Amino acid sequence: MPKTFHKHKILLDENMPPRGAFPKLNERFDVKHVSVDLHQGGIADSSVYQLALKHHRIIVSQNWRDFLKLVGSSLDEGVIAVTGNNWVRMDAQLTSMLTRHGASFFRGKVVALNSK
Repeated sequence: MPKTFHKHKILLDENMPPRGAFPKLNERFDVKHVSVDLHQGGIADSSVYQLALKHHRIIVSQNWRDFLKLVGSSLDEGVIAVTGNNWVRMDAQLTSMLTRHGASFFRGKVVALNSK
């Protein structure tokens, strides 16, 4: 029996490029950028985390260490930690990871994605 597709909701942190840099991810999932789409630029990481909780979104961030102390509740959607700035490769890897895993895989933890 084929696995069912889960349309994840993603929140790109301010340190990430706008969602247009991730065409595959943006086509397949519901992607928002914290400052470009939600107009919340310059807010503290704790506020980004609260925003993600409110909108049930997985945070994608390069400064994931700042979220370590916040993540851990079964109520949060989790964080995907990314490194590097090869956006084309990161787009493919994020899309692949999110396609392979359901919501429970990310919930309450930081998951690393190395896209160097």
